[in-house]
Amino acid sequence: MASTSASRAGGVTGRIRHAAVTLQDDNQAIVAEILKAFGMLKEVAVALEKDNQTQKVKELEKAAVELLQTYEDCMHFSTAIKSVGDTYEPGPELTDFGKVFDHEIAKEKSNSSTDPQNHPLVRQFREAVWNVHHCGQPMPGEEQDDVIMTSTQGNLLNVTCPLSGKPVTELLAPVRSVECKHIYEKEVILHYIRSKGGNSKCPIGACPKVLSADKVSCDPMLLYEIEEMRSMNKRNAATEVVEDFTALGEEGDD
Repeated sequence: MASTSASRAGGVTGRIRHAAVTLQDDNQAIVAEILKAFGMLKEVAVALEKDNQTQKVKELEKAAVELLQTYEDCMHFSTAIKSVGDTYEPGPELTDFGKVFDHEIAKEKSNSSTDPQNHPLVRQFREAVWNVHHCGQPMPGEEQDDVIMTSTQGNLLNVTCPLSGKPVTELLAPVRSVECKHIYEKEVILHYIRSKGGNSKCPIGACPKVLSADKVSCDPMLLYEIEEMRSMNKRNAATEVVEDFTALGEEGDD
């Protein structure tokens, strides 16, 4: 009898965890769409800034901040789903999952101190608009070093995979460590972890964090940040081509 009860409990736990994974995947798809919409808002704002339509740009920035609040809510929900799926154990009474999720979400929000106005993506939005007429100049309240740091790497801690040597913009299946936030090619890092017995030190030289297969994943923010880097690289390349042609023209005039 005890064995049967334990088996049923294990079956329920397994189903809850499977349902949590499915819900989390669905929620992550929503997050990805939110980030895509944010990118579109930023592109439109840049186009409007080029036409000096300042008021419309301000309205779009307000919409972007509101959208990122929805993004944050979705991320809290996603974390709550994972937490419930990982820790749930059936008890003698029926579980009120509504209360459980509300508790987990409230806990996540209490641990988060990010003001949407100070969100890194809002800063990227403002920087993109600022650069239309002030490219290379620090935004109000910032130093020149801040411009160099944010415009070259953004939020990505490493720009090449430490194992394959490929730029992160060329990775077929990029993943990021939950522990240290470094980025790798999925197949390569998983092979590396298996070769070390299932746990291994991060291959980035000075990083002390230990990796495991369940602690490296691809999240919508990673894909968004990589796409941002691709766009930045294209813009930089276009600028260099223009500068080269300008230099050639000046030499011809001489």
